[in-house]
Amino acid sequence: MRSNRRRLAALAALVTVFGCSSAASEPMVGAPGIGDPDFPKDGNGGYDVAHYDVAIDYTPAGKRLVGVTTIRAAATQDLSAFNLDLAGLNVHAITVDGASATFSRQGDELTVRPAGTIADDAVFSVKVSYSGVPKPIKDAGSLGTYGFMPTGDGAFVAAEPNGAKTWFPSNDHPADKATFDFTITVPAGVTALANGEMAGRPACSGGKTTYRWRERHPMVTYLATATLGKFELREGRTPGGIPNLAAADPRFKSSLDSLYKTSAEVTDHWATVFGPYPFGSTGGVIDDFAAGYALENQTKPLYGGFHPDESIIAHELAHQWFGNSLSIKLWKDLWLNEGFATYAEWLWAEHKGRKTAQATFDDYAKRPADDPMWAYPPGRARPHDLFSQSVYVRGAMTLHALRKAVGDQTFFALVRTWAADHRYGHVTTDQFIELAERMSGKELGALFDAWLFQPRKPS
Repeated sequence: MRSNRRRLAALAALVTVFGCSSAASEPMVGAPGIGDPDFPKDGNGGYDVAHYDVAIDYTPAGKRLVGVTTIRAAATQDLSAFNLDLAGLNVHAITVDGASATFSRQGDELTVRPAGTIADDAVFSVKVSYSGVPKPIKDAGSLGTYGFMPTGDGAFVAAEPNGAKTWFPSNDHPADKATFDFTITVPAGVTALANGEMAGRPACSGGKTTYRWRERHPMVTYLATATLGKFELREGRTPGGIPNLAAADPRFKSSLDSLYKTSAEVTDHWATVFGPYPFGSTGGVIDDFAAGYALENQTKPLYGGFHPDESIIAHELAHQWFGNSLSIKLWKDLWLNEGFATYAEWLWAEHKGRKTAQATFDDYAKRPADDPMWAYPPGRARPHDLFSQSVYVRGAMTLHALRKAVGDQTFFALVRTWAADHRYGHVTTDQFIELAERMSGKELGALFDAWLFQPRKPS
């Protein structure tokens, strides 16, 4: 979790020397980006977040949000100023360690100037008070609509890749993980669902209900959710003993039991394949919002406006290991999330005796050489086409090709070791290739090059 601090500080220093931003004349200003060349304004340099305390009061009728977010962080350089990511919303006041700070806005960059310089390695707290009508991000490309999306009875909150900034100020990039507390106040009769587990019973006062949720395990910002509305709930434990919560909008009540039972079965099975479940609870949420996609929100995968089948539940719950516990440092490595989760779909079908992973692989391998999937190397996801079929399917095919090359015993030992060695941390493609070669005792460079990096169909 902390291993990237010095790297980020070095990147911030490079921006100071070579960049054209205000940091060039103010060497103690944190960089306006975390160092991902594909998303240069996402995240921020100069500090590492440890914890977010997000408190919001949301009124569905007016779609108005009033928020106070408190961030605890450690400086990775001396800081006379630093940035937070926040889209829209009106900022009313900011304090740093209890003292008033000045601030300015430019696009989605909120620049904070504390009363005094924050020393390198110092732990500090920044509190931001804000309000407004959240506006989701609408990308004209493959990213679609995401972020905080108002619904008739609440909100559907799915923030991948950089939509956390639509509802709370943050270091909005997966390279910086933190723990979270959520305090969510909504009108009576509305349920608020967030990551982790409930911290106490809901409190009712003045026609409103306040819910408190806590995710005590590190989480990237795009996985944070505050999905609000009228829900039917089912709670219990999986046969393996993991707390399980399923929620469904009344329109999808008929899927509540199957969501609950399948989430339990899948979670327990993946624990035998990938290693112990990394979080405190499992489950899922079906909302009446026609998103057309699902998102693996940590502990509570979110299904937007459809009845999820076993395959998609298996995919989103596999992400709890690959993408959530093990998170990427740069978006170009997205196949490490989506290729693994897609291959998990194939493994689930194999486990249920419906279709072997080899048969699924063979079906995709029949595609002709001029199919667009072969022209897109999945090992280098493109910023405006992150969710390409190649990243998912060819990423999964890479894993099956590896399985065939090293054998089942080594392959599944490799997957468990990968999940255990990087639990709650960050991963890169180079690290995975190195581990695969070390555990198999084979030179696998040609295999990974053909499947991940060449713009053609592998032979």
